[in-house]
Amino acid sequence: MADLIPFDDRDGLIWYNGKLVPWRESTLHVLSHGLHYGSCVFEGERSYNGEIFKLREHTDRLIESGRILGFEIPFSADEIDAACIETCKANNIVDGYIRPVAWRGSEMMAVSAQQTKIHVAIATWPWPSYFSPELREKGISLKTSPWKRPSPECAPVHAKAAGLYMIATLSKHHAEAAGYTDALLLDWRGQISEATGANIFMVMGDGKLHTPIPDCFLDGITRRTVIGLAKERGYEVIERVIMPDELPKATEIFLTGSAAEVTPVGKIDALTFTPGDITRTLIDDYERAVGKIR
Repeated sequence: MADLIPFDDRDGLIWYNGKLVPWRESTLHVLSHGLHYGSCVFEGERSYNGEIFKLREHTDRLIESGRILGFEIPFSADEIDAACIETCKANNIVDGYIRPVAWRGSEMMAVSAQQTKIHVAIATWPWPSYFSPELREKGISLKTSPWKRPSPECAPVHAKAAGLYMIATLSKHHAEAAGYTDALLLDWRGQISEATGANIFMVMGDGKLHTPIPDCFLDGITRRTVIGLAKERGYEVIERVIMPDELPKATEIFLTGSAAEVTPVGKIDALTFTPGDITRTLIDDYERAVGKIR
């Protein structure tokens, strides 16, 4: 804990409701609706060599997430894109992370929130790989979570909404307490869905890539990118229902996400896996696509 640098006590600038504000002054009131009722949406983006990967796709998803939660973000996609780029330049971010976030303010403190102001902020900071190079080499470990992804009838599952990540935090803490890197979440039907912040792919005995249908979790931007890269390689990608008892049939497993990039999985519960040729090929292809490999 002594080595942690709190995110509220850093140098730099944050874009806040249309202007750059000193980092430590970029605050919100304790009675903001977004804090109490989870009426908040966000994005996680990566900058490589000074370029934000898939910036417009992330911006479009941020705006759509707000719409799903019933509010309109008061800036256009062009304005948000420009603000992300401006904030990176203001903080000298070449390779790093970008976090746009939008939330309901403090005008109403009740379940109803129609008259709240919508705030938007964008923060950027340097960030290396989400998982250490050692873990990425041998593959991370996942423990199946006791928490499950809810039905689309129970939550706004296609929004990148802050409240949905409570399940992810509980699941990751549960996994880490047992010595695992991350968690594997099933959905309410018992089907494999995703990890706490990344989509999952499996190479099965048929040599094809299999991945769950994103009907109750985010169809990740990195997920779609990797599917495209796999198809360019001639790999067949099958989106289907995958049950936990199929895991022993997998020869390779990996995760995809803006933070995770393409990360091999070496263990799920008591099962072990070896990162293989398809995983390593897609790692290289993704790194070329984002500009890490020239």
